[in-house]
Amino acid sequence: MTSAMNSKRKTITPMPPRASQYGIAPELVTKRFAEYPEMTSLLINDLFTDTPAVIYPSETGVAAVRRAAEEALAKVDMSMIKPGQSVNVCASHHGFTLLGGEPYAELLRAVRDVIAARTGTQNIRLRAGVGLRFRETEEYIKRYKLDEHYKGKATGVAPIDEGVEIKTEIGSLYGIKAIYDADWIVHVHNSDVREVHFHRQVDRAVKPFGMSYARIETRSTYHWNMGPRGANFTARAIFDSEFVKNKFAFAAFLNMSPSGLVGVSADNDLYALNNRITVEGLTYYGKIMTLLGEIDHCIAGLDFPCPVPYVFAAGVIYANFVGANQDLFDLDQPLPPYTWYTEAFYGKDGKPLIEGIAPVNPAIRMVVQNYAWGGYPSAFFSEHVPTVVVGQKQAELFNNDPQNIEYMKYAVVADQLDDAMHFAYKATKTDRVILFDGAMGGINVSESLAELLVRQAPKVSARVDKELMPKWLAQRGVKAGQCEAVGAGRR
Repeated sequence: MTSAMNSKRKTITPMPPRASQYGIAPELVTKRFAEYPEMTSLLINDLFTDTPAVIYPSETGVAAVRRAAEEALAKVDMSMIKPGQSVNVCASHHGFTLLGGEPYAELLRAVRDVIAARTGTQNIRLRAGVGLRFRETEEYIKRYKLDEHYKGKATGVAPIDEGVEIKTEIGSLYGIKAIYDADWIVHVHNSDVREVHFHRQVDRAVKPFGMSYARIETRSTYHWNMGPRGANFTARAIFDSEFVKNKFAFAAFLNMSPSGLVGVSADNDLYALNNRITVEGLTYYGKIMTLLGEIDHCIAGLDFPCPVPYVFAAGVIYANFVGANQDLFDLDQPLPPYTWYTEAFYGKDGKPLIEGIAPVNPAIRMVVQNYAWGGYPSAFFSEHVPTVVVGQKQAELFNNDPQNIEYMKYAVVADQLDDAMHFAYKATKTDRVILFDGAMGGINVSESLAELLVRQAPKVSARVDKELMPKWLAQRGVKAGQCEAVGAGRR
């Protein structure tokens, strides 16, 4: 163990509540899990010595993001963009949930500034896509003053907005018209693995073309018509279309790891960038996600400004922890438990028609939801795991959410966090707690769970290096050396 592990560390400050129509008022969140004396924290680089160095969070703040962005963009060809031509800088809502959102906002600012300086055009618009919370990116645009930085040309777009037909090799698919109503498009995203239970780290860089930038009919193909993984090729088909290829200028990505922002990558070749972030995702996230699968019993505390499945612990979202009893990166596994249950067809008995599906992670004995947003179908989570929601206002939020009208049917309400935790400890008979509170650079957990994670980390590290990583890479047809290319181009 390192010296940091020999003595109890203070908890890492959790991500603060945000004012949003999708969550309760921040002032209603009166206590955080991280305040409890039995909680401690572990840094990712204490658990795994090969954790990459980060540029954010750091003492230089977002200035480091700006510098990395400018260095990466300097290597990109922008000569196709002529003075006076229009450019749509395309963004996705998930980027604003990473490390408080400011790094992604700064990348979007830097992209605009560099395009204007190098090409002479001022007709640069921000188009920020969403999932099912149709007004979410409008909130982010105002919060980070991106409407001012883009000279009044920043707007949120939703999958129900006017569409545009895109002829692809598999037939007509539909994008959002506002994404493509410019001479050129610039794809600004991130390498965070996020919904690996869906995309399985396959075509991660291309995914927004079938999701954030697509009409509801096409993005629904991803979930309902073909199922995850199988529908990954719809995004590829859209990007490979003549319509999109003739507009695509370049891509710029935040390179994420569980401990923070590693750097910025930019490329005119999206598939080359895709190969690199595929390796990065496996390399940076493989060990922490495998380690979380070693937890055999715990209470999960949700305490982050995002919908239930997207709250963060150690850079990993709760939806992935729900499936951590299987290897989410292993493509020999058809679908993880959570995805099987949410995307499968059900019989009259309420069970999936496919037999032999593993249950959701049995290690999660109970969920205490101190703070999370609505706006995403989440009744699955409260139905499958005993759930305590803190505060009547939060219960009312979910009861009034059209996407969660049954969420509280399976959950109970506690007046205060203290009451919820007293009940959880007594009912589950475990004192192991993992906090999905967005702690930067590490993870907030109870002391008892910290002991388990520290003990198992060396074994997990060796197993990933010797067994799992070669398998994951071979399944995707990429080589480990491609990760090094990202580092060379972003510092």
